[in-house]
Amino acid sequence: MIAHLRGELIHKQPGQAIVEAAGVGYDVVISVPTFTSLPSVGAETSLHIHTQVSEDQIALFGFLDREEKRLFERLITVSGVGPKLAIKILSGLSPERTVQAIRAQDHAQLTHIPGVGKKLAERLVVELKDKLDDFAVAPVPSAVAGPAVDDVLSALTNLGYQRPAAEKAIEQSVAKDKALAADFDGLFRAALKVIR
Repeated sequence: MIAHLRGELIHKQPGQAIVEAAGVGYDVVISVPTFTSLPSVGAETSLHIHTQVSEDQIALFGFLDREEKRLFERLITVSGVGPKLAIKILSGLSPERTVQAIRAQDHAQLTHIPGVGKKLAERLVVELKDKLDDFAVAPVPSAVAGPAVDDVLSALTNLGYQRPAAEKAIEQSVAKDKALAADFDGLFRAALKVIR
């Protein structure tokens, strides 16, 4: 199995790169983020490779970023998600945003990706939400601030709500009534209504 490829980039276009290594040109399927980060044609590049073997072909899927490859390999464990659809998902959302959307059970965000319908978005969330704990996601700075915000966020996560869902509920509550940012009880009750 090919797990890593280093050589001269002899062709690139969205969705495809050809890397020549030891005189052989390897045709590699790539995501849009990998395409935009590749060096110019003629330069040396190195890709993390996932080799997919089926009855009629061997396909190589390449990633500049090891985390993107790991996420790709998690996505293809979901029933109904093949390698090509997994590449589409990673091309539609960055790995960080994909992980956040699945953790937050944000079906709307996932259905913005071409090829991902409501049922598939639900399946991605159900099958992966507990399998992405080892992915580091940079915290998204909260759009709201106030003396009660951090305490309410802490209280909601202690009750077992996912942090992204709790942040969203707090943001929506404060957007309706700015005074809630300084009122723990009021904000807590309002956020609970939103999150349920």
